[in-house]
Amino acid sequence: MSEPSLMTQQLDALLFQEEDQTANLANASALLMQSLPDINWAGFYLYQQSTDELNLGPFQGKVACMHIKNGAGVCGKALQTKKVQRIANVHDFPGHIACDSDSNAELVVPLFTKTCQPIGVMDIDSTTLARFTTEDQSELIEFATVLVQHIDSN
Repeated sequence: MSEPSLMTQQLDALLFQEEDQTANLANASALLMQSLPDINWAGFYLYQQSTDELNLGPFQGKVACMHIKNGAGVCGKALQTKKVQRIANVHDFPGHIACDSDSNAELVVPLFTKTCQPIGVMDIDSTTLARFTTEDQSELIEFATVLVQHIDSN
């Protein structure tokens, strides 16, 4: 297996021995924003079982939608299907929720505990169409895996 990316190594070091989920997600979103070129939003939506929706969590960027129903938009679809959504043009995505009209591409990684309970999603947006590559997707899945290891207390 290849060595983790520098960004993922930085995340692992940054979150070392920190148990506060909000602090960890806040620093993870800041690290994404400062490390990834050409993005305009990076953050998290956290799953609320009582309402079966995603609620806005720590993020970097413009103001955002606060509630997303499970299955709705790119974030809700990622959660519902448990699959990464890499969208080249969000305007072509059926049911896209336009929180920021400047965003054109989006990559969303679903986050689940080791016992398969939903945590939420990691959402990254760009103003550039087709901004995210398969390499970006692989790196961000790796990043999310390390993040979940730090926030999953199960």
